[in-house]
This record gives sequence, structure tokens and C-alpha cells, in this order.
Amino acid sequence: MPHHTHDGIDWSSRLSGMRRYGALQAEALSAVARRLVAPLPDSPVVMDVGCGAGSMSVPLVAALRDHGGGVLVLVDATPELLDAACAAARTEGEGVVSVKPVLADLAAEDPLSFTGPVELIWASRVIHHLPDQLRGVRRLASALAPGGWLALAEGGLETRFLPWDLGVGDPGLPDRMAAARAEWFVSMRENMAGSVRLPVGWNVALADAGLGDIGSFSFVVDHPAPAKQQVRDWAVDRLTWLAEITGPYLHPADRDALRRLLNPADSEYVGAREDVFLLETDTVHVGRRR
Repeated sequence: MPHHTHDGIDWSSRLSGMRRYGALQAEALSAVARRLVAPLPDSPVVMDVGCGAGSMSVPLVAALRDHGGGVLVLVDATPELLDAACAAARTEGEGVVSVKPVLADLAAEDPLSFTGPVELIWASRVIHHLPDQLRGVRRLASALAPGGWLALAEGGLETRFLPWDLGVGDPGLPDRMAAARAEWFVSMRENMAGSVRLPVGWNVALADAGLGDIGSFSFVVDHPAPAKQQVRDWAVDRLTWLAEITGPYLHPADRDALRRLLNPADSEYVGAREDVFLLETDTVHVGRRR
């Protein structure tokens, strides 16, 4: 049976796509990992919460290895993703970094007592999938050692990967899909059992959790057209997912355009287009336990 989390998403079915996406983010995430690990003490404990397929787990292991070693705790609620992240991270840090998996649901369980206080917690796009987001931030903050850092990768700019006029359907389909995705996200949160709104920015949430030295920075993932096939394959993954979640919110003509773009036999198949690209800007919000 598929394993669904609070958001109703079967994340295990997206494993291959998440791996592909992580490979395209690897260079940017490696720079972020080095930045976050650099100020930590010797042999730190670092936690990757909602580790997924390990897109940040491997960069964190590499950064810890260069830092002289440490412990990386991987936390996820989906067994298949946790196994994949653990295997990739152990290969990268063998003999220098200890990798410890924890299968747990942050909203329902307390995985954070596994190692004791943690010097750095990384949580990328996971808090907004919890019913009570502020409670999730507070639980992570409480697990930090004095002086430890919480880094939330949340928000940024809309990911772009298609030209505005695709020659299929009406111009502006990427913008209409972005609006439809926002509607889906609101509906997803409203239908989540026990959902609580977070009507403030992430910096305020970090302050409400008792953290100080709050700040943020952004990083860019840029694969311009004409892109390598790996980007085009990722674009198929992305568009397939967007078509699935936005379909009910789109005009029938847009759904017809999506069917053409996702049909390998069609001349406009997105996986064979030379004008596909990947451009995204993600923001990391950080706070420190006093």
C-alpha cells in the first residue's frame, strides 16, 4: 500500500523524480551545506529533517567530512525515501561521518531525542506540509543545542522551466499553472486534518520559536536552455506533477495543451524540446538558539 503523509501525497512514488531533481540542485546545495556547516564546532551533530531522497543529505555529509567529521541524522516519514537518502549519504561519508536514519513523523512523534542536542537542523520544504507549522518550528528549535542553528528552506521565487508561449494552446500557460498550483496548495492545507494557519513570515515564526540571530539568504539553481537531457527529463516529471494537481483548476483548453506536452509521440513533447530550462531561487531562513 502507498505510504501517505498528512498532505495526502504518496511521496514514495516520486522517488526517481526527486533523485533527478536533487542531481540538478547538487552544486547549489553543496555551497549551502558548506556555508551552514562552517561555523559549527568540531564533530557536530547535524539533522536533515524531511530528508526525502537525500538531495541535501549528500552535500551535508560532504561538508561534514571536510569539517573533520561528525554525525548526520536523517529523519523522514516515508521508509523508501529514508532508505534511499541513507544509502547515498553513507556512500559519501564512509569512515568519516556517522549516518543515522530515523523513521518518524515530525507532527506526531518526537524523533529529535534520538541524538540529544543538535548543532544544525536543516528542514527543506517540510514544515509547510505539517498541520501545525509553528508547532513544527518550535519542536525543531527545542532540539537545538545552545548556539545551534535551525535552517528552514521555505519560499523563494516560482520555479520556471518553460517559455511563456509554448506554441500549444494559449500563451501564458506557465503563469496559469502557477496560479492553479497556489489554489491547490490552499486546498491541500485546508483539507489536512488539524491544519492551523501560519499567517506570518518565516522570520517571525523563528522568533516566535525563541530563536535569535535571525536572517535569510537565497540560492539559485540555473540550467539555461538548451539544457541537457537530464533537465528535460526533470521537466517531464515536473509537468506531470503540475498537470495532476492543477487539472481541476485549469481551463479544458489548458488541460488539452498539457496532454500534448506530455505525449512522447507529439511534436511538442516537453522531453524533446530545446527551449526547456530550469531556473529557481530558494530562500533559507536561519535562527540560532540562545
